[in-house]
Amino acid sequence: VVHPAPESYHPPAVHQPAPEAPSPNMSRVFYGIMFDAGSTGTRIHIYKFIQKDPELPVLDNEMYHAVKPGLSAYKDNPEEGGNTIRQLLRIAKKTVPEDEWRRTPVVLKATAGLRLLPEDKASALLKEVRDVFDESPFFVPNNSVSIMNGANEVLAWVTVNFLTHLYSNTRRTVGILDLGGGSTQITFLPKSRKTVQSAPPTYIARFNMFNHTYQLYTHYLGNGLYAARLATLGALGADLDWKIFTSSCLPKKFREDVTFGGTTYKVSGIPDYAGYKLCYYEVMKVIKGIVHQPYEVKGSSIFYAFSYYFDRAVESGLISSRGGAVEVRDFKKRAKECNKMTKYRAISPFLCMDMTYITCLLKEGFGFKDNTVLQLAKKVNNVETSWALGATFDYFRNLNIH
Repeated sequence: VVHPAPESYHPPAVHQPAPEAPSPNMSRVFYGIMFDAGSTGTRIHIYKFIQKDPELPVLDNEMYHAVKPGLSAYKDNPEEGGNTIRQLLRIAKKTVPEDEWRRTPVVLKATAGLRLLPEDKASALLKEVRDVFDESPFFVPNNSVSIMNGANEVLAWVTVNFLTHLYSNTRRTVGILDLGGGSTQITFLPKSRKTVQSAPPTYIARFNMFNHTYQLYTHYLGNGLYAARLATLGALGADLDWKIFTSSCLPKKFREDVTFGGTTYKVSGIPDYAGYKLCYYEVMKVIKGIVHQPYEVKGSSIFYAFSYYFDRAVESGLISSRGGAVEVRDFKKRAKECNKMTKYRAISPFLCMDMTYITCLLKEGFGFKDNTVLQLAKKVNNVETSWALGATFDYFRNLNIH
């Protein structure tokens, strides 16, 4: 649910005692702590802002750290999951000055990993996190621990456009493509009225931010990289009793136990079958018919792609760890090479499957052309390109301080 924004952003509210309002000529420094509890890991983002009232806050820097596995792996041992949060909070205590602890809000938002768990398991994990937050010295707001719905992940678009300094001009925004372990997302500001008219109504989100009203196209679906692997293998929702799930996307001699969301699956390659065409056919069955193709993605809009788009491009040698621009056809070329050359399989037995899935998702799913250029980035202006910064802004805004 997107709420209207106030005329400008302000520092966060706290319980008693409230912080003093800055004088017109005085800068105020404040912090925000956002946990991203994803399917494959938990990440902490510690942001330091400088506010020169009444201007927008300036992001001074970010401290980022991640632990694996994700909270969902502790579905049968929530106390141990809580310990991973304690571990990350120790980093926060070293990063945020002690006299700012009681003013600094700490928030955790869980994504696809916890959505996939039974409700009682997810609730036990979230309760454990709340207990850990309550024993910390930081400010714990109401609803500080929650599972995000897909619509809220539109906030990754806010992050990227804030960091690329394009948010002030609605005609110069960039689109974003996010690929996590359990979910994937596309969000952009349509230039064409036809895109809005032809999209399902639930894919158009209106909200106010940075004193602009935006009407975004945003589609979130649960086909993240790890979930797509299991779907390709036919393992999602299947009976696990001693069954081995096979795919021509995997090396012929590969056989291994794979754990996702706290469940272990036996997987293997197919001795007589392997190759790009067969793999692409398997992946197509996962994507066919579930992804809406927005009208204008065949055009010249600029898209930033991150998370596993970035990671797999680095691993396959498409880009360096500093990021860079690629065409959609580059993913396809690497996927074809990967299925022929063992050097790629040595990096990860799933690399061929992943590169084929990314190719198929971009082309057959979203409808991008072969020559569409994507900017691959893990950071923009040295800040992680996730929804966490956008969610932090959204949180401060919804405190509704005047």
